[in-house]
Amino acid sequence: MAAELPPALLSVSGINQYYGGSHILRNLSLEARLGEVTVVLGRNGVGKTTLLKSLMGVVPIRTGSVSLGGADIARATPYQRVRLGVGYVPQGREIFSRLTVEDNLRMGLAVKPGGTPIPPELFTLFPALLQMLNRRGGDLSGGQQQQLAIARALAAGPRLLILDEPTEGIQPSIIKDIGRVIRRLADQGMNGQRMAIILVEQYYDFAAELADQYLVMERGEIIARGRGADMAIDGVRQRVTI
Repeated sequence: MAAELPPALLSVSGINQYYGGSHILRNLSLEARLGEVTVVLGRNGVGKTTLLKSLMGVVPIRTGSVSLGGADIARATPYQRVRLGVGYVPQGREIFSRLTVEDNLRMGLAVKPGGTPIPPELFTLFPALLQMLNRRGGDLSGGQQQQLAIARALAAGPRLLILDEPTEGIQPSIIKDIGRVIRRLADQGMNGQRMAIILVEQYYDFAAELADQYLVMERGEIIARGRGADMAIDGVRQRVTI
């Protein structure tokens, strides 16, 4: 008998998205479950980043539904989605290079009341950031900037964390650290409450190690999906090889 799946936090049904006259996302549906890492794979240009931006409200969808914890968020602004518990780490990190590490982390608290302290759990997850609070973000290495970007997204205490290619341009030792953090967040969050995580990733081995479920995209559609443990037998590597 198959194990019962954990509850879905995010439910997406039949979304379509266009850039001008180009149909980018095509009737796309998925779920992200508490305690699970949902990995989205596919070749370059298939719509993975557009999907994440649509989930975050950065780009609008034309049709379809997006719900978080049963609440419709399809028309919510990015700011409102953060308040509702969505964290987003964009491709390329997009930290504030002229601000200090501390100020970058405080930007993640923008939806919280003034004076809200930086959660100390962030420094448990990323100890190096505590030693660099007064350094400018632009002075950090690429791996340290990625850690900062993830910590900034976590500062507001999201229930759903969306990550767009967090291993891009990162040294192997920090890739391992980031993988451990992602697994820990799915399993226990920052306060003992499991999180749902959506991870877009080009590095297949990293994705396969973390995936509880996988989705493969092609031309704006999901063409394959399954449990992470079945990725090898399902031939996922061959489907996404560039």
